[in-house]
Amino acid sequence: MMTRDQFRPPDHGHDHFLLTTAVGSFPRPGWLERVLELADEESSVSETEALDDACKAVVSDQQRAGLDVVTDGEVRRDGMVEHFAQFVDGYENDGGGSGWNQRMPTVVDTVSSSEPWLVDDFEFATAIAHRPVKTTITGPFTLASFASMEAYDDVETLVYDFADLVADEAANLAGAGAEWIQIDEPALGMSPHADIAHEALARIDDDVPDAVRLGLHVCSGNYADLAPDLFDFPVDEVDLEFANEDADDVVEVFDGVDLDVDVGVGVVDSQSKEVDSAEAVRENVETALQVIPPERLTLTPDCGLKPLPRDAAFAKLDTLGTVGREVEAALDDGDVDAARTDE
Repeated sequence: MMTRDQFRPPDHGHDHFLLTTAVGSFPRPGWLERVLELADEESSVSETEALDDACKAVVSDQQRAGLDVVTDGEVRRDGMVEHFAQFVDGYENDGGGSGWNQRMPTVVDTVSSSEPWLVDDFEFATAIAHRPVKTTITGPFTLASFASMEAYDDVETLVYDFADLVADEAANLAGAGAEWIQIDEPALGMSPHADIAHEALARIDDDVPDAVRLGLHVCSGNYADLAPDLFDFPVDEVDLEFANEDADDVVEVFDGVDLDVDVGVGVVDSQSKEVDSAEAVRENVETALQVIPPERLTLTPDCGLKPLPRDAAFAKLDTLGTVGREVEAALDDGDVDAARTDE
């Protein structure tokens, strides 16, 4: 298992360490869409170069905010589900769905894949970043649940087929040097199926070397319906949202839980364009410390920040990073009373 201390910056100035990272997505630079339009019209304008520069910009924003681990911002992805249809045979972006998932892919045949999905993106981000890079993959339950099905009789079978594909990609990323792979499962929060999720994650975990940190992000609430199974999933970290006004109460979710995994806690609101105050973020961190020991705690936004204005997204991460270091100093001085500790 990849321990959290292996992500501690070499110049870290505190005895305590609250790992900080983004969940995944980050706003694209405002100029990118126009440049991509020009790339369609002019052969002299390179789409690849534009996306590379956008990735450099969002990685730089996260590093300037002081995050310990960054992502590529998912700037090359048009959607967390639709993006993967280009790599998966039998999974087509045909607009054939209906209702809320009308723009999601349709499963027209047994899903399979013979090419890497994210290795090139990871290798580029790693080459430009001065911090460790976390790679995010949309999970098998979400890939299956958000699709329209034609070729499968039940979602469970489709989930397991996608789990095998995600496991292959996780192995590809590990082979390319990935140290942290996060599986994103928003559908699991909307429709809790802990037994299916456990089996799917077990298949992925089997293909991930012990030296790679495997994480799970579940947004959209319903943690009470998933707990306590949620904390027994075969992952190193479970990342959850708690900062927005509709989120579950972190103390209630974790009260009485015997943690064997690290926990990412959303301490800034990814749904609001208003920048969280340092006081509010600190209160969220200190509340989390009532039930999660500091050596298990990772500080994150609630979810991906892509829908927000870029300046607001940066300011939120900057506040998160600053408050994290301040709380570490307070823990060193004994000024924060954590109700739980494994020390």
